[in-house]
Amino acid sequence: MQKGQINVTTENIFPIIKKFLYSDHEIFLRELVSNAVDATQKLKTLATTGEYDGELSDVAIRIDVNKKKKTITITDRGVGMTEDEIDKYINQIAFSSAEEFLEKYKDKANAIIGHFGLGFYSSFMVSSKVEIHTKSYKNDSKAIKWECDGSPEFSIEEIKKEDYGTKIILHIDDESKDFLEKSKIEELLKKYCKFLPVPIVFGKKTEWKEGKEVDTDQDNQINNTSPAWTKKPADLKEEDYQSFYKELYPMTFDNPLFNIHLNVDYPFNLTGILYFPKIKQNFEIQKNKIQLYSNQVFVTDSVEGIVPEFLTLLHGVIDSPDIPLNVSRSYLQSDSNVKKISSHITKKVADRLSDIFKNERDEFEKKWEDLKLFVAYGMLSDPKFYEKAIKFALFKNTEGKSFTWDEYNTLIKDNQTDKDKNLICLYTSDTEAQFTFIEAAKRKGYDVLVLNGQLDSHLLNHLESKFENTRFTRVDSDVVEKLIRKDEDTTSKLKKEEELDLITVFKSHLPKEGNYIVMFEPMSPNSNPVMITQSEFMRRMKEMSAMGGGMSFYGDLPSSYNLVVNSNHNLIEQIAKSTEEAVKAKLEPIKKEVSSIDSDIQALETLKKGKKEDEIAQEEKDQMDELRKKKDDLNKKKEDVLSEYGKDNKLIKQLVDLALLSNNMLKGEALDNFVKRSVELIEK
Repeated sequence: MQKGQINVTTENIFPIIKKFLYSDHEIFLRELVSNAVDATQKLKTLATTGEYDGELSDVAIRIDVNKKKKTITITDRGVGMTEDEIDKYINQIAFSSAEEFLEKYKDKANAIIGHFGLGFYSSFMVSSKVEIHTKSYKNDSKAIKWECDGSPEFSIEEIKKEDYGTKIILHIDDESKDFLEKSKIEELLKKYCKFLPVPIVFGKKTEWKEGKEVDTDQDNQINNTSPAWTKKPADLKEEDYQSFYKELYPMTFDNPLFNIHLNVDYPFNLTGILYFPKIKQNFEIQKNKIQLYSNQVFVTDSVEGIVPEFLTLLHGVIDSPDIPLNVSRSYLQSDSNVKKISSHITKKVADRLSDIFKNERDEFEKKWEDLKLFVAYGMLSDPKFYEKAIKFALFKNTEGKSFTWDEYNTLIKDNQTDKDKNLICLYTSDTEAQFTFIEAAKRKGYDVLVLNGQLDSHLLNHLESKFENTRFTRVDSDVVEKLIRKDEDTTSKLKKEEELDLITVFKSHLPKEGNYIVMFEPMSPNSNPVMITQSEFMRRMKEMSAMGGGMSFYGDLPSSYNLVVNSNHNLIEQIAKSTEEAVKAKLEPIKKEVSSIDSDIQALETLKKGKKEDEIAQEEKDQMDELRKKKDDLNKKKEDVLSEYGKDNKLIKQLVDLALLSNNMLKGEALDNFVKRSVELIEK
């Protein structure tokens, strides 16, 4: 028996491996199985070139767990190793100083493995001792056993072994005994080895017999050695793609909408299949569905930063030998090959959607509701995707018709361009709740889009920044006469003083929740007498804040509404007249006194004209302050009179409640009172 010391310049590499790789300790199985696959593939290659003329009867890699002996064994029928090769590949690990190593690679478990080729040594994360039993395929090779207990010392001796290949025996330490559970190993094999190109066998298949699970004679092969993405697109039918989707996601019941088969060999190697799933409204839960592989070995399903953010909504597989197997995500995110692959996938996705739109538009329109969240996300987050997507992104109106942006622009530009040459795109986010406003817009000959998507508030802002002289306005953000301002102006039937008095009257019936501004607008006599609108800007900012758009300031503000009174409606004219008659006796003396004070204030203002502040006598300043205070007190008296009258006016209350009801804002006790009041008014 030969004994020696592993050639490392640090005193002991194994504690370092355990310390820094502990969080990722499950990858030991991936590493050892990957090494076994490489050894098997090498022998296959040698056989095809004539350098090996023996049989390749059983190339399966076998994994066995012996809970009693506390061992895991990985056996392959690959090229095996000679004693010289063991010395070269196992015993020679060259590092610089321990301090430099620790400083450079702290917190980067995968980077340590990838950079130094430590795949085999990851086995010491879970083992108190590791044995290698190996025999080279080369003629007259001797079988060798290598053994190490986790210190730099190792031993090598000749053993009897009939077959070429390698067997690695891990003696699992007490801290890692959960890896001796069959279910745990099967879980890891299915995670990392599901599509390896060499059969991976873990025990025997089982069946229920006489009330218990028993082994059969059939090998339990874990993997599919020829997954769909490794085949040529010409060799696959639609049902093959659907079947592979079910293989990837057995717990998913919906079929995907479309798929993209990636098959690139220049300027980098890339294969894969991406699927467009039916994306739910909460897209966060859709992430971590793309599986990243390197030569059919699973790398990660956490691909944010590796592929563009919006592509994380897709499902499927990406496989590239240009993606290193054992590196950290931060490394992948900065790798130039990964960036090229990311850009290429974005282009392929956009081109595929564009082709479907051009060649199968009817089918594309049917599936648009399931696609639009994905497309909106891409348009917002990736400028290159936006350039292509704006040509096939669809805008659907309340009639159910779909348009591209260019088509829609042509449809509305003549009728929906305002006096300042701005194109106004009207939209609704809820066809039921905003029905009244939609109908009013339609009566004016306007078209209304339906924009009720999760990202639409953000997308509208984005589109407005891209389109010159274009604005998106929700139909309930103003009265229909002001949604698209034309040159014509409508005259109010009420005098300014009447409107000011009625503002106070209507204020007496406003809800306590939210901020309301009462305003009068001269609208068509056929329009509703009272309406509630909400500022487009403020509402959109609040919606974006709720979506996490970095607008938290707006999210904290209370909702603000406009109570718009139609000054040309017959009911409002009647209310103005009845109000004037009811409060005339109380208001006339107040108004006369206010008028007298206004005259005195005007006289003082005339005296001040041309004087500097320090030239005005203090007596004049005090007199002005006193007059203004008297005026404020009188105006307060006036408001009290009007409010008191308004509170008892059931018609005004009914009109305000009708406006709230039409916006789905009348609930609870207020709604119950409205119903009772309606019955009373009908009975009269």
